[in-house]
Amino acid sequence: MPSSIPSTAESVPAADPATPAFSPLYQQIKGLILQSLQAGEWKPGESIPSEMELAARFRVSQGTVRKAIDELAAENLVVRRQGKGTFVATHAEQHVRYRFLKLVPDTGEREEGRAERAVLECRRVRASADVARTLQLRTGDSVVQVRRVLSFGGVPTILEDIWLPGNAFKGLTAEQMAGHQGPTYALFELAFGVRMVRAEEKIRAVAADGPQAALLALTPGAPLLSVERLSYTYNDVPMELRRGLYRTDSHHYRNDLS
Repeated sequence: MPSSIPSTAESVPAADPATPAFSPLYQQIKGLILQSLQAGEWKPGESIPSEMELAARFRVSQGTVRKAIDELAAENLVVRRQGKGTFVATHAEQHVRYRFLKLVPDTGEREEGRAERAVLECRRVRASADVARTLQLRTGDSVVQVRRVLSFGGVPTILEDIWLPGNAFKGLTAEQMAGHQGPTYALFELAFGVRMVRAEEKIRAVAADGPQAALLALTPGAPLLSVERLSYTYNDVPMELRRGLYRTDSHHYRNDLS
């Protein structure tokens, strides 16, 4: 049933007792749109109703809806297309498809689309206390664990361990992970309806141990960049823990700050 705002033209929806009693009206409209996104009312890549339709649905002004959508667009949750409308953002979009991957070759030419993926394992396991805590699960809950190596130009460059909540990613296989030609996050959207909307990373320098060095064609003790990423879907629900080891002999980590 569609969300709506009661009575007067610019009235305020009932406050959640767990949150402060007041927030700007456009923020509340943004929250209602986010609820619809999370519920899957509009899928990644699909158009959402026009500002006029949303204004009528929520019984607020079109300007209030526009301000809410402006924030959603700034956060890469929706995409405006001139003359076509507003669409749910997707990792299949060319300009955002690899926005979480910051490893760039020293030549400066991005090469994410040419990654060769070798999936070493993809299995369901019981979440350790560490993984469960990070993904807000209970210790022992089912998770899908994936280990893979990404190579560029035949050179193994990234070793990744990935953990995903088992319920949300039921049926994920190594063949799916290896065979999908686009971004992995686009696969998650297409096959499982899970969209990663933001991520947090922790980075440190480490030395490769024996098994890691063998998988990355290095000598033990070679320097690596350790990147731990926690990715979230709507409303800050953690949906992926990814721990990657990056070779930096021909690549560097680049972040654009603004």
